[in-house]
Amino acid sequence: MTSKLRVDAVLVQALIAGALSFAHLHDLAAAAGQTGWKAWAYPVSVDLLLVAAWRRLRADGSSRLAWCWFLVSLFASLGANVATAGFLDLADPPAWLRFGVAGWPAVAFLGGTLLAHSAPAPAPAVTPEPTEPEDVPEPEDRGDAGPVTQVESEPVDVPALPAPEPDPAPAVPAALVEHARKVAADHHARTGSPIDTDTLRARLGVPAPMASAIAAQLA
Repeated sequence: MTSKLRVDAVLVQALIAGALSFAHLHDLAAAAGQTGWKAWAYPVSVDLLLVAAWRRLRADGSSRLAWCWFLVSLFASLGANVATAGFLDLADPPAWLRFGVAGWPAVAFLGGTLLAHSAPAPAPAVTPEPTEPEDVPEPEDRGDAGPVTQVESEPVDVPALPAPEPDPAPAVPAALVEHARKVAADHHARTGSPIDTDTLRARLGVPAPMASAIAAQLA
């Protein structure tokens, strides 16, 4: 019961607001020189454009076209409500008001045509999710398949592969060897023991094979 009364109150409020806006638009159009049925057609045109833009927003989502014409029609309706509140002398309306009211039919026709015939934005493509393969049942064991006969295979001679040759020792520049001698001598003076290959490689910053080659020359 409470929900029904709430909906009815909203509808009554909407009818009152719509009637007042309709009357304000009619009065403004009549003051701007649109007499007879033309004055009554102006509020219908403004409200229809407002509803068309709102329906386009609800159906196709937010778009610049729908928002543009929604704001134009809302400005026309709100401007008429404010103008008839005593801010303008409707007995002697200004020229810009008569100009705007006279040009409104062309503006409303353009907006309604664009809203009705422009294509909506395409929906984004949805990539289907990959489906998991179905479990394939394993074949059942059949007891009547009979005994399995083993087939002896003859040994096959596989030729022996030659052993890989060791990589040749990398060439070491003479200047690097001299520098290594100084490093080894410094290490021996500080520690009292000859330098090992790992320490030499760390001090010189060279790869392990080159450090081994340098250590062999220092020995």
